[in-house]
Amino acid sequence: MSFQMNPDYPSIEHLRVKSKKRMPKFAYEYLTEGCNEDLNVYKNTKEIRDIELMPTYLTDLKEVSMKTELFGKTYDAPFGITAVGLQSLMWPNTAQILAKTSVDFNIPFMLSTVTTMSIEECAEITKGNFWFQLYYPKNKEYREDILKRAWDNGCRVLCLLSDVPTFGYRPKDIYNGFGMPPKMMLRNIVNAALHPTWALESLRVNGIENRGMPSFKTLEKYMPGGMDLRQLGLFMDDFFDGKLTVERIKDIQKIWPGKIVIKGVASVEDVQTCVDLGLDGVIVSNHGGRQLDAGPSSISTLGPIVEKFKGKITIMMDGGMRNGPDMARVLASGADFCFLGRPFMYGTGALGTKGGDQAAWILKREFQQVMEQLNCEKVEDLPKFLHKK
Repeated sequence: MSFQMNPDYPSIEHLRVKSKKRMPKFAYEYLTEGCNEDLNVYKNTKEIRDIELMPTYLTDLKEVSMKTELFGKTYDAPFGITAVGLQSLMWPNTAQILAKTSVDFNIPFMLSTVTTMSIEECAEITKGNFWFQLYYPKNKEYREDILKRAWDNGCRVLCLLSDVPTFGYRPKDIYNGFGMPPKMMLRNIVNAALHPTWALESLRVNGIENRGMPSFKTLEKYMPGGMDLRQLGLFMDDFFDGKLTVERIKDIQKIWPGKIVIKGVASVEDVQTCVDLGLDGVIVSNHGGRQLDAGPSSISTLGPIVEKFKGKITIMMDGGMRNGPDMARVLASGADFCFLGRPFMYGTGALGTKGGDQAAWILKREFQQVMEQLNCEKVEDLPKFLHKK
C-alpha cells in the first residue's frame, strides 16, 4: 500500500480540530460527548495518561515489530477500529472508508449492528475479514438471521455488547433531537446548511429522498417501508433488548461457530463469568464514557482483570486512547490488544475518504516511535517498561 501522510494534520488532535469545523454541531457532539456531565469521557483519557513508561537505553535494539496475533490472524499493529453506531452521520460513507482502511493497514474492523453499512457491503470491502458487534435483537428469527448473514459473509469474531442494558442519559443528544424518537430540529437544519460540504456530500451519498440522513443498512431487511422518524424510533426501541444475560450468551454459543467476545465488561466478576462460559475474549470498556458517568474509567478496571485473568482469556480494551503513547500505556498495563473509535472518526470528519488512512498511519507511526524509544522489540514485551511509582 502506498500512502502519503498529509503534513497539515500530523496528529489525531489536528484531525479532531479540523473535523469539528467540518461537521455540524449535532453530529460532532453525538460523536464526542458522553452522558450526564461527560465526566467519564474525560477520565478515560486522563487516567491513561497518568501511566508512565520507563525506557532502557543501554541495550541493543534489533528491529521493532508491531505485528500481533489475535484469534488466529496476524495483524500489522496491536490496534483495531472499534464499532461506532451511525458512523455516516458524522461523515458520509465513514463505515466504508474505515473498512477499507482496515484492509490497507491490516488491522481488524468491527461492524456495529446499528451503523450505516450492511454486513454484505462490509464483507465485500474487507474480503470477509471483519468482526461483528451485536446489539441483542428481541426476535429470535431476526437474531439468528443476522448472525447467519455475518457468518456466511466471512465474519469469524462476534462481539456481544454487554454495557447497554439501558441507553445513557445524554442531555446534548436530547437537545439536538437524538432521543427516541428522533426529531428534526430547525436549529439542526440551519447548522447543516452552515456546513455545506457535509450537507452536499450527505445528500449525494444518502439521497435527496432521505434528506441526506443515513440509514441502518443491516436492519433495513427487517424494517417496514416508508417509516418516518417517529416510526423509526419506535421500531428501534422495539427491535432491541440491551440486557445481556448468561442464558442469552449460552443460546448464542449454540448457534455461533466462531469466536465470541464480550464487549463492555468492567468487573472481575463479569470476566470470571466469561471464563466460566468458555468465551474467547473480553473488551474492557465503558462504552466510551457514554453509559455511566458515575462509573470508573476503562483503564482503572483493566488492572484487576489483568492480574487475575492474564493468559486465561484474551483481554482487550477500548476507551480513552487518542494516540500511540496512549495505546502503549494500555498495552504496558497488560491488555493484549486495543480498539479505538473516535480517533478514526476524527480522521474521516477532517479528511473524508483519506481520513481513515491518515488516522491509522499516525497511530501506527506514533506507536512505533514509543517502542523504539523504550528499546522494546515486541508488543508483548511492553509490560516490562511499565514505571511502577
